[in-house]
Amino acid sequence: MRIALFIPCYVDQFFPQIGTATVELLEHFGCTEIDFPDAQTCCGQPMANTGCLDDTRPLAEKFVDIFHGYDHVVSPSGSCVSMVRNHYSSFFHSDKRFDALKGKTWELCEFLVDVLNVQQFPNPFPHRVGLHSSCHGLRELRLDACSELSPGPDAPSTGIVAKSKVKHLLSLVPEIELVELNRPDECCGFGGTFAVAEEGVSLLMGRDRVDDHLQAGAEVMTATDASCLMHLEGIMSRRGDQLRTMHIAEILAGRPIKTV
Repeated sequence: MRIALFIPCYVDQFFPQIGTATVELLEHFGCTEIDFPDAQTCCGQPMANTGCLDDTRPLAEKFVDIFHGYDHVVSPSGSCVSMVRNHYSSFFHSDKRFDALKGKTWELCEFLVDVLNVQQFPNPFPHRVGLHSSCHGLRELRLDACSELSPGPDAPSTGIVAKSKVKHLLSLVPEIELVELNRPDECCGFGGTFAVAEEGVSLLMGRDRVDDHLQAGAEVMTATDASCLMHLEGIMSRRGDQLRTMHIAEILAGRPIKTV
């Protein structure tokens, strides 16, 4: 299969190691034709989130022009994949290229689970890990189990169990210990431009997320979106917290824990 890497702006500019870890994972599981289209740009999510749809449209059109010919498009970012799958439709009416592309654009974890059916990872990660479920991956891609879909202890059984694709993959890593959070699907407060427009609220939300991981005894906080981790790492570094952040691609690829 011919796979195109869709690398978000902030990964490209600030965290290129996440992109290389993604390539290592795909190659390890037999994906040999991997391309990084040099012409790719921002998916337009920041503009769309602030209501600037006229500025978003040409970026959406360019995305389709660049990626439509591949068998699959894989990205280590739930929010950017959600932008394509859930928010591009208003820009394309009866466009067969987009209709085909929408169904083959994947966040990395769901590609590993739903397409490659990964069953194990070779490299151990002997650390206590807390999972931050990023909002777009959680609510729009359903990568993790949403609390509102999980019945309470007194609710009658429906036979439907909400599952987490991300936790499933982490559970396949040897020697890892996943810690339980009190609020496993709470927003970190980043939200792109929200962190700028509502700095105070964003900061308080981020502190709550960090504190939840600390009380659970996590050594490492992971997520499917580097943007959330960037926001939370900034809070932790200013407070002097010992908790570290690593994108899930880095953990699955067997990268060592980050040091100060």
